[in-house]
Amino acid sequence: MNRHVIILALCQGLIVTGNIMLVAITALIGQKISPSVTWITLPVATQCLGLLLATIPASLLMAKTGRKLGFTIGNCIGISGALLGWYALEQQSFLLFCIATGFIGIGIGFATLYRFAAIEACPDKPSQAISLIMASGVVAAVIGPNLAIWVDHHVDSINYSATFLALAALYSLAIVLLQFVRFHSPHNTQDSGPARPLKQIMAQESFIIAAFVAMVSYTLMNLLMTATPLAMHRHGFDLAQSALVIEWHVLGMFLPSFFTGKLIEKIGQIHTMLLGSALMLLCIGINLLGATHHHFLLALFALGVGWNFMFIAATQMVSQTYQASEKAKSQAANEFLVFSMVTVSALGAGWLESTVGFQTLNSVSIVPLCLVIGLLFKFKLNNKNQLHQIAN
Repeated sequence: MNRHVIILALCQGLIVTGNIMLVAITALIGQKISPSVTWITLPVATQCLGLLLATIPASLLMAKTGRKLGFTIGNCIGISGALLGWYALEQQSFLLFCIATGFIGIGIGFATLYRFAAIEACPDKPSQAISLIMASGVVAAVIGPNLAIWVDHHVDSINYSATFLALAALYSLAIVLLQFVRFHSPHNTQDSGPARPLKQIMAQESFIIAAFVAMVSYTLMNLLMTATPLAMHRHGFDLAQSALVIEWHVLGMFLPSFFTGKLIEKIGQIHTMLLGSALMLLCIGINLLGATHHHFLLALFALGVGWNFMFIAATQMVSQTYQASEKAKSQAANEFLVFSMVTVSALGAGWLESTVGFQTLNSVSIVPLCLVIGLLFKFKLNNKNQLHQIAN
């Protein structure tokens, strides 16, 4: 693997470290300063909304100006949001804090394109490049929650405000690392040939399947991950205990990335996504069996691994549905579809956990997973029939 992919993985690791810090504390901040239980996870939702709004402009901007400038701009926006978040919490302003997380989300929206940049930097081994980018989250899984706890214990602040100064520092370090990456010119990474209409690209069965799997996996992962710290707090667990669960969840999200690429090469994209769906169902089953610390920890670890298998395989599949000249708009469409649903799940997580309850939330999540499994089997059967017809 070339050094440029490795540096991109380090940059991604810094961004994910910040994301995990936010996962550990944002819903808890909402519990403290939101005007009602309905809005507990509104800061999480505005973060996802910022991410959603950034997906299309970020992709199109990078197509014109290149990856380096695009990622740098994204990090600068993230730094602005982090500093605004610090000020908002010092002033105990819920509205201003929601605006701050929106800016942070925009920065994260730019960072979601690291995995596509890695494919461009290592086109001969796309699945391994994606896996290395995702594997950077292993470091983030350990550092993120513990950094949030350390800052909370050692720096005097109001409502975890000092954590956002640490977040700004992480984004600043990512900007420094980016300067050591040599990206291809945007004119070299895009074919000047004819491009199909976006509607035609999105109408492909493989695009539909890949985008749908990515949407469901990310939405359910975000929904259950966001609701878990709230459910744990309701059962009397403290920040350190919920942070440990988040740490193991993120390990589950990223640790398998060291071999997910090889797994996809061995069993194929469809079987990898089916395996991920089964692990997500296992997570739900564990959550329905009990509410001890071990239940929460094991469930979220299984959720993380399931998401990893589904999301990496879906990312590789969608990258095979378009040509170089169609890259920017196809990637933008895929990211918009995925993160529009993630935004909805983030907004609803706090309200659903506080009204219908964590157990019901898990039970309902079974439905979209069963739909994914059914569509994957149908897609596999259709491809098998087509190959059989060609052979005859």
